[in-house]
Amino acid sequence: MRKVFQAELHQIGEGLIEISDLVLEAIAKATASFAAADLPSAQEVIAADARIDFLQNDLDERAIDVLALQGPVASDLRMIVGSLRMSASLERMGDLARHIAQLTRLRFPNPVIPASLTETFAELARLDIFIAGKVTELLESRDLELVAEISAAKSQINKLHKTVFATMAAPEWQETAATTVDVTLASRYFERFGDHGVSVARKVSYLVTGEWQPEEFLAL
Repeated sequence: MRKVFQAELHQIGEGLIEISDLVLEAIAKATASFAAADLPSAQEVIAADARIDFLQNDLDERAIDVLALQGPVASDLRMIVGSLRMSASLERMGDLARHIAQLTRLRFPNPVIPASLTETFAELARLDIFIAGKVTELLESRDLELVAEISAAKSQINKLHKTVFATMAAPEWQETAATTVDVTLASRYFERFGDHGVSVARKVSYLVTGEWQPEEFLAL
């Protein structure tokens, strides 16, 4: 019976990694389509999000079955409850990648953002892709040094997010109301993607150590 239980826990862990891999693929493709106003790639991201949603629902159902049938305690219980929460964060990351792709589709054939913010959003994209990759690596290895790397990347995203709003508040900003709304939404999507990556990282840290660390301590 214990072997069956451990096999079920392993499958849940593998399911998280599979979802995380798809999230990485989604954000990489979404940000590339965003930068290039590439409609076909944006459409692929939007369509592929259904797969992430399906896998999250399937994982959650399996985790709930384990809770109901096996009655786990201590670290095993933390693992299952943590997996439920992590799957929700990963699913939300997939949604945010889809939102970025939807902005690309909405404004096609024009770019979503003005040329003055191209470099800023390119760096936001790079950092989100970095976080997504490190989250997958963390789920596979449980190497807590990766938690600090994820948190540090999120700190950089926060600074860039503020830069975007400072740019829009400057007297030199002469873009249309529609562009201003698009930039506001896009910056928020990129920023929130990083937030959910940090959320997954904090939960892995808790599973490994049994201690819940405030976010500000993770980069130390």
